[in-house]
Parts: sequence; structure tokens; C-alpha cells
Amino acid sequence: MRTFFLVLTLVSITFFSYAQPIKPEDVKKDMKRVADWQIEHFTDAYSGRKEPHHPLAWTNGALYIGMAKWAKMAGDDTYWEWMKQIGEEQEWKLYTRMYHADDHTVGQMYMELYRKYGDEKMIAPTKEQLRYINFHPAVTSLQWVGNENYKHDRWSWCDALFMAPPVWAMLYKETGDEMYLNFLMKEYKATTDYLFDKKENLYYRDQSYMGKLDNGTKIFWGRGNGWVFAGLANIMPELDPKSKEYKYFLTIYKKMAKRLLELQTPEGHWAMSLLGDEFYPTPETSGSSFFVFGLAWGINNGILDEGTYQDAVFKGWKAMTSYVTEDGMLGYVQPIGAAPGKAWPDKTEVYGTGAFLSAGAEVYKMIGGK
Repeated sequence: MRTFFLVLTLVSITFFSYAQPIKPEDVKKDMKRVADWQIEHFTDAYSGRKEPHHPLAWTNGALYIGMAKWAKMAGDDTYWEWMKQIGEEQEWKLYTRMYHADDHTVGQMYMELYRKYGDEKMIAPTKEQLRYINFHPAVTSLQWVGNENYKHDRWSWCDALFMAPPVWAMLYKETGDEMYLNFLMKEYKATTDYLFDKKENLYYRDQSYMGKLDNGTKIFWGRGNGWVFAGLANIMPELDPKSKEYKYFLTIYKKMAKRLLELQTPEGHWAMSLLGDEFYPTPETSGSSFFVFGLAWGINNGILDEGTYQDAVFKGWKAMTSYVTEDGMLGYVQPIGAAPGKAWPDKTEVYGTGAFLSAGAEVYKMIGGK
């Protein structure tokens, strides 16, 4: 009997903690703490200080995407000016590789800055490069295994669906040039046809994980699917909701949302191997934050039923904020990788911060923040 009441008490405490209302002002405070900590600890590879990534690398590109969402609600232009300075220092260029999706990620920040300041020079190099790619498309295969000529010239790994496609969608919306839309749809469909598991409604990270098992389960990397899900939530606002292109992405989004709801852990996060939470019990905040972002975005836009998905968002957000240190560092961010692995409470990464800020922006809207 004592055991029964102990279990009942623990369940009640857990439910009570998730049932507590999240206040908009608390979301903003948590976002500001994390954003400010990251800026304080941000430097580029040439400064001799802490930040190991080049300012234009995908890692920082993912940070800027979340930072732009925070900047829109922060109440001052400090964060816009910080990003603008980076763009000016880098002469508004994308990173070094012409076709590699990772090196296009920073284009999303340039697009947001262009929308803020209206300066054409902010997006001119991105437009020029994507036009070149459109007229000189890569002809490499999506196949990794057994392909000696393989290059990352096409979106052949699921992370790429976060990095590059939103840039094409944003340019389409800003210019009205269907060239951008047509390229986006052609390549996105090719990647999805190749990597999307129709039974699980999840994406393989790349071809090399197909047919492999980890502790008897298929390997669907948590952050890899987080990249895809967040990418969908960043692409769809750029398209006409009545268009066939929007409906294509909407179908994928709904399938993933339903599956992710089923896979959320009782603690509120998602496992690094989505089907193997018992083998990967450690929290992971980058992929999980992207899932919170995508689900809250769906509720805010009337795509997901609030009664069905709201608790998952609350649980997820409360879990994410519980992994933020007192000084504002987001912990439990899995290091750079391509598969399920490990994370630690005292380890972070810039893309984790970007994911957290993206999540906070939509949670804030969901609970009535102005």
C-alpha cells in the first residue's frame, strides 16, 4: 500500500509540475538569459578566444536563425545590430562551398536582416549564388554508400533540409521568382523520396543508416529529425497556404508531428535515437528544442489541435528550461555528429541555443505573449 501511495504521489507531482502555467514574461526572461550568455561567449575562429566555429559555419547559422526570432520580440535592436555587424564583417557572403547546404544556412539570417533593414546588399550575394546553382545544378547522386564520386552537393542528408531549403523559400517569397520555388520542390522531393521512412514517418540521417539497427531498433537520429521538423516550420510560412507546394510540406509536417507526439519521453525531451529511448536516457536539448518549436508553431498556426499537442509543448519547454544553468548556458546539447550519442549537463553548442530560442519564440506566442 505504501508503494502504491508513493507511486501515486510521484505521478501527481509530475503532473502538477507540468500543469503549472507558463507565463509569457518567464519565457522572455529565459530566452534573454540564454541569448545574452551565448553572445557573451561568442567569438569567431580568428579571435583566439572560445568560439571554435567560423561566423558563417552552419553551427552559427542555426544560432542566428533562433537569434532572429528572439530579436523580433526582444523590444530593442541590440540583437539585430549584433547580427548585422556579423553580416557586414563577412561582406554578406555565404560560406565557402558553392553547393553545400550547410554553407547556405547563414542566408536565412541575411534574409531576416533584409526584411528588417531593407538593404538589398544584404541578400545580393545569396541571390547570385542560388541563381548560379539553379542554372548549374549538381548532378551527383544522393547515394552515399559505394559511391566513390559522392559529394555533399545535393541535399542527401536530412540535416540539409533545415540548412538550405528555407533560404530558397524566403527568396521566392521576396522576389516572386518561381525559379527558387521550382528548385526547392525538385530537390526537397528527391531527398524525401530517398530518406523518409513511410512506416515510421521519420527521416534517416542519410543512406548509411538504412537497414541498420541499434539495440534492435531502426536508427532515427533525434537532432537529425529535429533539423527536418524545424525546417518545415521555417519553410511553410514563406508559401501560399493554398498552394500545392504548401500542401506537400503540410502532409509531411503532420505525419511527423503525430509520430513525435508518440515518441516524447515522460521527462519531456526526445531521445537521441527516437525509437530507442531506453538505450539513450540522457536528455538532449538541440533536437528536443526543435521539436518544441515545430509543435508550438503548428498550434499557433491552427495546423495542430491545441488540446492534443499543448501538453507536449509545455512538457518539452519546461524540460528545456530545466537544463539552463543559472548564468544562462543551455546544457545537454549533443556535440556535432550524425547519429545518436551522448550529451552532458555542462556542455553546450551554438546550434542548441538557436533551437532553444526558436522554441521559446513560438511557446511565447502560444501562451498569449505580445
